[in-house]
Amino acid sequence: MGVTNHAQAQPAAVAGAPDGSANGAAQAPTVATTSDAPSASQHDPDAPHTLFLGSVAMLGMPAAELCPQANHCTPADAAIGFGLAAIGRWDNFGVGGGFTWAFGLLPTEVALADSQLLRQHARTYLVIEGQFRYYLPRASAWEWWVGANLGGVVVNDSFTTLADRQPYADTDLIGPKAVTLRSEGAAVSLGIGGHWRFTDQFIFGTRLRYANWLLPVERNSTPLGDLASLAGRIDVIDIGVVVGARLPM
Repeated sequence: MGVTNHAQAQPAAVAGAPDGSANGAAQAPTVATTSDAPSASQHDPDAPHTLFLGSVAMLGMPAAELCPQANHCTPADAAIGFGLAAIGRWDNFGVGGGFTWAFGLLPTEVALADSQLLRQHARTYLVIEGQFRYYLPRASAWEWWVGANLGGVVVNDSFTTLADRQPYADTDLIGPKAVTLRSEGAAVSLGIGGHWRFTDQFIFGTRLRYANWLLPVERNSTPLGDLASLAGRIDVIDIGVVVGARLPM
């Protein structure tokens, strides 16, 4: 009588499991997501980015002649300017635009037949321009650039009397409080500057620019004989400080 041998089946070992159990199955490697790592463009100073800049500057016009009246001229002028600009940078090149608004620091007296009017003359300046920069190779914590600007300038001359500046307490003035003249022209400048990136996003810097304002040679005038104070070519020296934010593109 034949005897049948019943072999006991052995469990198959699972590949990759050293103990042959299912619990030893190989685990998929963990992959870090890009959101866990900081942006490379945020740390790379040469990656494409946009600079949003605010500036405070001193504008000097050492060779200008201020002539608010035909027989009344004073030499030179100085102004304090406040500006905003945005510049996009790719590699070593930057292109953008901005504006500077400034007010003259040297008000002048304007003589008339009636000296009791105490007329004064003041000026404001508005420069709107495109900006073009070339960034020099980085050599230190500071990054330097050279550039050129091209745009337009508006000079606003205001003539006021004492009653305009200090109206009587029971008087309400309606309409303009000054007689104004406006001169418009072209503005061209060359400059150099630099900035220090003290965090990944914020910078502090300085600049020096030499500009030419090309205003009409013939001065505008008012019926009282007031004249636009500046005319022709004006040399302007601009020294300022800049703060800004750097945003990756």
